[in-house]
Amino acid sequence: MADTSWRKSSYSNNQGGECLEVRDDTPGFIPVRDSKVQDGDTLTIGADAWTSFLEHLKH
Repeated sequence: MADTSWRKSSYSNNQGGECLEVRDDTPGFIPVRDSKVQDGDTLTIGADAWTSFLEHLKH
C-alpha cells in the first residue's frame, strides 16, 4: 500500500509518541498501522466494526 494514502491520527504529533495511521480508500475495511513502523504489520478492520469503535470512543 502506498504511503501517501495513509492518514495519521489527528491526536498524533511529531514527538515520536504512540500514533496510528489509517486508510480511507479501501471500501469495506479499514487498514490500521503503527506510524512508527510503516513497513510492519497492518491490522484490517471491517468498516462496520470501525464505525462502531469510533462511535464508542466519542461517548
